[in-house]
Amino acid sequence: MNFQYQYPEAFWLLLLVPLLLLLYGAYLLWQKRTTKRIGDERLVAALTKSHSILKSRVKFLLFLFAFALGCLALANPRQPDDDSAEIRKGIDVVIALDVSNSMMATDVSPNRLTQAQKLLTSLIDKMPNDRIALVVFAGNAYTQMPLSTDHEAAKLFVSTANPGTVPEQGTAVADALLQSNAAFEEGSQRFKTIILVTDGETHDEDALPTAQELAKKGVMVNTVGLGSPAGATIIDTISGGAKKDENGVVVISKLNEQLLQQVAEATNGTYVHLEAIGSALANLLEQYKNVDKKALVDTSGLSYESFYWWLLLPMFLFLLFELFLPDRKKFTQ
Repeated sequence: MNFQYQYPEAFWLLLLVPLLLLLYGAYLLWQKRTTKRIGDERLVAALTKSHSILKSRVKFLLFLFAFALGCLALANPRQPDDDSAEIRKGIDVVIALDVSNSMMATDVSPNRLTQAQKLLTSLIDKMPNDRIALVVFAGNAYTQMPLSTDHEAAKLFVSTANPGTVPEQGTAVADALLQSNAAFEEGSQRFKTIILVTDGETHDEDALPTAQELAKKGVMVNTVGLGSPAGATIIDTISGGAKKDENGVVVISKLNEQLLQQVAEATNGTYVHLEAIGSALANLLEQYKNVDKKALVDTSGLSYESFYWWLLLPMFLFLLFELFLPDRKKFTQ
């Protein structure tokens, strides 16, 4: 791997070098003009005959060199240790998790969202070499976590997802698919898949066409449906009772299996109805069993060898030399 600087922004400090040169030049000009104002040049020469102009300038240059080396040391030149890089062969997985209010329905115990979170936590543990991203959606979709091999962070984001994460309610499946696709690295050759976890309760007419477009790009969408076709009431977080619409009618949230089956079929994926976590997990993992898994160099645990000491040592030597170098002539007449 290539030589690099950990803090390249420190290079901006090098812009002070020409500024210091200008200030030093201005000081010399001021010194010359002040000498002329004194009057008698011979008297000034006699008073300053022990002062060495050359040594004064050398002292300034030593300080300037030390300052420049300090800036480079602050940038921390370093080289990665190739042996500490971990090679992972896996795929890129974007989890699109529905956090709309309907996911709080209790036809799945204790509710749809909690059951989905349990499944996804187990799934992440079973995909140690894969990169995971998380998109949450309701009326809109948002990327909660970009592609990463940090699976502990992925599980944390999944476990804390809730209806309050997304301000606008609804079930925007098309938007969730587009946002998930945007999480993939452009030009990456790794296998790309989206796991759409939702009750599918939507009238989103763009969902299926969006899935068909993703299929053309080689993205597989596996769908996980929660709830029952018969539906269930939604717990109102404010009143604690069944949620009602503006007309006072109790809201019934139903699983839309047809849409989820169509989305999965359009992308050569599979539809899983989440009833038992074990069987749902096995069905999802089976989909990725034979896909082509590309190697990825994981640099998250990469160690580096720093070389700033090679710059600090001459910097201190320059400063010491400047400190002890007298600005007087060795011999005076």
